[in-house]
Amino acid sequence: MTYVAPTEDMMFVLEELCGLDEIAQLPGLEDATADMVGAILEEAGKFAGDVLGPLNAVGDQSGLGFCEGQVTTPEGWSAAYHTLVEMGWNAPTASPDHGGMGLPEVVNAAILEMFNGANTAFQLCPLLTQGAIEAINGYASDDLKALYLPKLVTGEWTGTMNLTEPQAGSDLAAIRSRAVPEGDHYRISGQKIFITYGEHDMAENIVHLVLARLPDAPAGVKGISLFIVPKFIPDAEGAPGTRNDLRCVSIEHKLGIHASPTCTMSYGDEGGAIGYLVGEPNKGLPYMFTMMNNARLGVGLQGVGISEAATQHAVRYAMDRVQGGTPEGAEATIMGHPDIRRMLGLMKARTEAARALAFRAARSLDFAHRSEDEETRAHHQRRVDLLIPVAKAWSTELSVQAASLGVQVHGGMGYIEETGAAQHLRDARITTIYEGTTGIQALDLVGRKIKRDNGTAARELIVEMKTTAAALKVQSGGDADWAGLASMVEEAAGIVSDLTDWLVAQNGTEPLSAAVNILETFGICLGAWVMGDAAMAASRRLAEGRNTTHAKAKLSMVRFYASNVFPMAAALHAISKAGNGATLALTAADFDLAI
Repeated sequence: MTYVAPTEDMMFVLEELCGLDEIAQLPGLEDATADMVGAILEEAGKFAGDVLGPLNAVGDQSGLGFCEGQVTTPEGWSAAYHTLVEMGWNAPTASPDHGGMGLPEVVNAAILEMFNGANTAFQLCPLLTQGAIEAINGYASDDLKALYLPKLVTGEWTGTMNLTEPQAGSDLAAIRSRAVPEGDHYRISGQKIFITYGEHDMAENIVHLVLARLPDAPAGVKGISLFIVPKFIPDAEGAPGTRNDLRCVSIEHKLGIHASPTCTMSYGDEGGAIGYLVGEPNKGLPYMFTMMNNARLGVGLQGVGISEAATQHAVRYAMDRVQGGTPEGAEATIMGHPDIRRMLGLMKARTEAARALAFRAARSLDFAHRSEDEETRAHHQRRVDLLIPVAKAWSTELSVQAASLGVQVHGGMGYIEETGAAQHLRDARITTIYEGTTGIQALDLVGRKIKRDNGTAARELIVEMKTTAAALKVQSGGDADWAGLASMVEEAAGIVSDLTDWLVAQNGTEPLSAAVNILETFGICLGAWVMGDAAMAASRRLAEGRNTTHAKAKLSMVRFYASNVFPMAAALHAISKAGNGATLALTAADFDLAI
């Protein structure tokens, strides 16, 4: 499997669809010019293709070693991690004050996609560290920041987040882990499961962010606090000192991401692990959501990266494989078969739409964090909040579909592990589950992000969709193809508007039944919006004679999206509003397996 970072399309999205020149005017991002960002992405692409890509199959095949609580990563893993750290790729957006590169979030989105496309199992470690940096920087005391941030930013130490417990699953209100005050610290006890990179051999220390309850904490999610619990307690010089009372008791045997240790962690078997409170008591869940939102966008970019990798893999195979007679005048390889091009078109067009949508979410993060205008910050924070569940869930669901189509393009050979197509499917499958399942993301979208603010953020987005549709009408000049694209985006805006109005008006259980279908509909419609903008940008570049090969291919993908992807939105729109009665009428008796 050879991965090639799609830097040309990434730069197209950054410049044309995300307004890189505007981002470079934000405070602290003045160096983020197109030339500088292009050079950064080229270097990141080389690292992804030359270092991470070759280790992907190695990690999948060899997996992890585990003995007496110690995890051993595959051959080459530790060396690759140290190279990543030396090159500064561990936390590109972190402040230079702590050793980071200070890059825009939207540029980091491109880097995350590359590294995930090349090797998802590896990139999970830096992804979680970036989330830990966000949480500590946002809420910890100055002393804790001074001690932990420099080590996390440089990658000398890695970070995790510990939420899930065996009895609780996604129900964080059921967390039982305890934190008992003791002087300037707390004694933590309890068990956490599904902790990604909870134990490994790539860094000298691991900093766990752990949710636990104080003795007098109120019940439910309002009684959860957040603690820093290091594997090794830093000494007076800030170096790893005494081993803390925590250990990895097992690692999971998984369908995919075989080289990423998914750990069961036990805290306090010998009296209590030492932990340090982050922020205020009983506010741990909001703090952790900072980390989770970072991770959710990162997982959405995992979906885009895996989709891109699976597409590249399938395209190469289709260009080389000769089998069966192809239509007259078509390619001699299986690329000549119309159904192969249909499958590859679905893979590539949806991947490009998902990339643009995820990058636009990251763009809004930059404005929400750095704009000097309060109203602009608030607007973009609403946009981020609205887009993250869509970018996470829609992109990851697409990755499963794209990887499955990739296996299909390979035919019988795709089912054979040696071709590598199956790994994409196995690795992709977890992305729709961790950091909040697709169903949880959908409930977040319809409940917190649409109903709670009476559709304000969604309606702001609809205005922009209508602006794109109007611009496409002007572009059309009577041309049927362009008029069709204008109609697509206009219809997409209408569907999003209608579903938003419907949701705001609903008070019963129907939105719960419709949530996943609504999220999927939003994804397709917002994909139409970004593809409409992409068409206009590609047309301008063609007129200027710039990047003509890429621009022509982009227009082909937009047309394919309009005719083969977007029509699905109408059916899902209808199901979202009319299919709930039959769903809610189902009872346990309807699934009775008794014979």
